[in-house]
Amino acid sequence: MELLFVLGRILFGGFFVLSGIRHFQHLPMMASFTGQKGVPAPKLAVIVSGLLILLGGLSILFGVRPTWGVIAVTLFLVPVTLLMHNYWADTDPFAKQMNQVNFLKNVGLLGAAWMLVMVPQPWPMSLGL
Repeated sequence: MELLFVLGRILFGGFFVLSGIRHFQHLPMMASFTGQKGVPAPKLAVIVSGLLILLGGLSILFGVRPTWGVIAVTLFLVPVTLLMHNYWADTDPFAKQMNQVNFLKNVGLLGAAWMLVMVPQPWPMSLGL
């Protein structure tokens, strides 16, 4: 069971690490999209959100202060889910469907993150800091 937990941590934390890296690799494009959604200071928002998921993902991946990692991921997921994937405001059926998929994915990720808080610490095979 410990192995499954570690593999899950790699997949879950790794998802956020890679997503955070992509925020910085595609900063101009992401800032433009964020601005189109009406988010103020879009470039700063992308940088801050990228840092939140990068650091949160690393925390979960390595088991270093995982509660803080979950908080960072939560601080990313809640506003991004509501502001960037507000499918109910889309008029284009394709955009509506894609945003609904991403909205539901983020809600599921949020639930999984919150469950991690209940796992006794230090986590198996973690740095345990």
